[in-house]
Amino acid sequence: MTKMKPWHSIGGIGALALLLLAVAPLVLSEHWLNNLGKYCCWAIVAVGIGLAWGRGGMLVMGQGVFFALGAYSMAMHLTLETAGDRIPGFMVLYDPLAPLPVFWEPFRSAAFTLLAIVLLPVVVAGALGYALFKRRVKGAYFAILSQALAVALAVLISSTIRETGGDTGLSDFKYFFGFVLNDPANKVLVYLIAAGLLIVCLLAVWQLYRSRFGELLIATRDAEERVRFLGYDPANVKLVAFVVSALMASIGGALFVPIVGIITPAEIGAAASIFMIAGVALGGRASLFGPALGAMAVGWGQSSLGSTWPDGWTYLLGLLFIVVILFLPNGLSSLPARVTRWARRTPAEQPAPVSPAAHLEEVRS
Repeated sequence: MTKMKPWHSIGGIGALALLLLAVAPLVLSEHWLNNLGKYCCWAIVAVGIGLAWGRGGMLVMGQGVFFALGAYSMAMHLTLETAGDRIPGFMVLYDPLAPLPVFWEPFRSAAFTLLAIVLLPVVVAGALGYALFKRRVKGAYFAILSQALAVALAVLISSTIRETGGDTGLSDFKYFFGFVLNDPANKVLVYLIAAGLLIVCLLAVWQLYRSRFGELLIATRDAEERVRFLGYDPANVKLVAFVVSALMASIGGALFVPIVGIITPAEIGAAASIFMIAGVALGGRASLFGPALGAMAVGWGQSSLGSTWPDGWTYLLGLLFIVVILFLPNGLSSLPARVTRWARRTPAEQPAPVSPAAHLEEVRS
């Protein structure tokens, strides 16, 4: 992994901010701007995965859990905002006389919804991470357990049709905190919020990478026992990264709902979590920009190729993932550095070939 200079990173974040916040709204159509907003939501999740997996060594294959916490919190508020004083339409279909579930009621408040989007993933990830990291659960066991939680949550939501909409999910949102969602100007506003929060997440992670915590996180990934011998608790270091990653996943999920207009269990299960991981691996999990750009590239591929070539796109993504893992373990972000090193090599730097006779004479001597 090549280490970028601080001004390179800030310059890259500034250039990305200029493209997303100033150029894109001017040159893209409403359809593609909405798609770019969706890619930004996935990129926010990917930035958190890059922190936990790329720098912390934790293969978080269950980010769908935290994505769901933010997405369903936002969806419940938007559903109630659309329904007004009435019971949401999908609940009336199953039982016209049933009251609104108790856990739905607080989400009428915009303030409570925003707090839930932030606090729910922090509390859940904090409790889960503390239980696992203090018991030194890591590696494949951690990955399998985290993915199992995502599958379990998706199954739970699918089975609670009257409370969450089941496999159909929650959709048909008309308002976003008082703004009419169908208004083109408001769609641009939601996109700008998503793009702006992506830039904020990149800045936050950049600051973490260059801080003392970032050094401890890499040390914990590479030599956990040595970190423990130096007097630091690796569990606490990993816990902070895991909680920050969960918070970013929740934020991405919350913004995904008004942009896409629907949330279903298919967006939070095992397949969705693997999709997020694939984007991070493709871009380069240990770099600053790699996870975000990889997630956006995979999202674009899913939107462009997945609709016209759904079966082939899945195989193509799998093949691309295998090729990157085999030949570019650090992702596509490492490709420019490799090309630069190859271009700078001179014939004098390459070792001269040794003839078999000379090698045999060296061994005899």
